[in-house]
Amino acid sequence: MTNAIKRSPVYILALGIMVFQLAPFLWQVITSLKLDKDLSSLPPIFPNKITWLHYQNIFQNTHFYQYIINSVVVAVCVTLLCLFLGSLAAYSLARLPIKGKGLILLLFLSTSMFPQIAVITPLYNLIKGIGLYNTYFGLIFSYMLFGLPLSVLLLYGFFRNIPYEIEEAAYMDGCGYFRTYWQVCLPLMAPGLVTAGLLVFIASWNEFLFAITFTNSIDAQTIPVGIAMMPQMFFVPWGDTAATSILVTLPLILLVLIFEKKLTQGIMGGAVKG
Repeated sequence: MTNAIKRSPVYILALGIMVFQLAPFLWQVITSLKLDKDLSSLPPIFPNKITWLHYQNIFQNTHFYQYIINSVVVAVCVTLLCLFLGSLAAYSLARLPIKGKGLILLLFLSTSMFPQIAVITPLYNLIKGIGLYNTYFGLIFSYMLFGLPLSVLLLYGFFRNIPYEIEEAAYMDGCGYFRTYWQVCLPLMAPGLVTAGLLVFIASWNEFLFAITFTNSIDAQTIPVGIAMMPQMFFVPWGDTAATSILVTLPLILLVLIFEKKLTQGIMGGAVKG
């Protein structure tokens, strides 16, 4: 009983943090299920009558499908490219005898610390000049400027934690650097790859500034831009906006829940293969 009393402030604090984090999402869920006429009625907070009209509207009256396709293509491509190139760079920095490793890592870190607004003008001129404006390639290229340094910095630490004796055994068996990286290190890197991949994917999925600057039509616009385009001149469809926000957030939640178990499996699988 004494221990429970001592820990009660910790439980209360944890509960308060959980409520604080979940409150905006729950508010969006409630808003998406309310009729338009009930959105400004408080109390009650919960809807008098649950409606799915807002979810029907975004599928029937908007270009939601196209926004989803654009976001999936861009986010998946950015994630895969950042993981492949970032893991190669991180492995090279962690294992190969390269001079100035600290300076290179510092350059990666400084690149990731630049605010987007500071590079938006020269990047816009570059993308416009090489003909990548309003294309998937333009968004992928611009997103990688921040996703790739993040991947390198995260994966570098994971590579450093792999026992070097495992790689020495691979070298003695005739494996070169690339084969050792591909067949030995990457299986052991499952937790790091999942962590970096999730962070890059979520950042690409939610990115707004580059997406709205480097696109001007639905052919390449992503979900955040689509949500920003929903308000009209004399009317803001709060219910439709909330429903869209819920639908585009659910895939991220599902990814985190799915790969939460994959992290443990990746560590165990890598240990067995090692």
